[in-house]
Parts: sequence; C-alpha cells; structure tokens
Amino acid sequence: MRHYEIVFMVHPDQSEQVPGMIERYSAIISAVKGTVHRLEDWGRRQLAYPIYKLQKAHYVLMNIEATQEVVDQLENQFRFNDCIIRAMVIRMKKAVTEASHMVRVKDDRREHRGEDVSHEISHDLEIRNTEG
Repeated sequence: MRHYEIVFMVHPDQSEQVPGMIERYSAIISAVKGTVHRLEDWGRRQLAYPIYKLQKAHYVLMNIEATQEVVDQLENQFRFNDCIIRAMVIRMKKAVTEASHMVRVKDDRREHRGEDVSHEISHDLEIRNTEG
C-alpha cells in the first residue's frame, strides 16, 4: 500500500455535511484495510482566488495509506459530489502523522490569546486512535 495526502474543499454552504463526508471516506479506506494516519478539519478559509464565484471553502486534510483502487474510488466520489469544489491527491514517500502547519499556527494563536487548546488536541488524538 502507498501513502497519500488528500485535501478537499467543500462548498461553504455545505459545511454541516463535512463530518458525514469524513466518516464516509474513512469507511471506504478502512473497508479495504487502509489506514488514516492524519485527519484535520481546517474549517472555513478564504480562497486565494474565486472558484465558482465563491470566496471561501471548508478545507479537510487526510493522510492515508491505501491501495490505488481505493484512491481511484475516492477520486470518483470527489468528482461526483457536488458539495466538493476541489480535491487534490498527492502520493507521499512515507506516512505523515504530525500536525500540519495550519493546525500548529491555529494552536499557537490560541495559546497566545490564552485559550485552552488541550481538549482539542486530545480530541484529535482520540480520533486518530479510534481510526487506526
């Protein structure tokens, strides 16, 4: 099995459907003994340029280990899901499990403001432990 990094962007009006999408895609991966190494929901973010006249999108990052057939199935799901405005799949040399730059910057900002991020970090770890 190979390692992949997947980023998909969801229409901002469909943000409430993101947890269901993540579950569905994770189930596809785990059904064939694949693994989700990292799963990050970045939330709504400003786009660098308009896509379909939209200025924002809901971003999700997944690092997975799966076969090419699973990746083809996921790409097919992305292509025919009207909620997903863009998706990108990149083959990686090894599994990436540490937090992405986006999450670290977000946590650093919260710590700077004095907000407690420990519950979110433990929640992310629980998600990773239940998936793997």
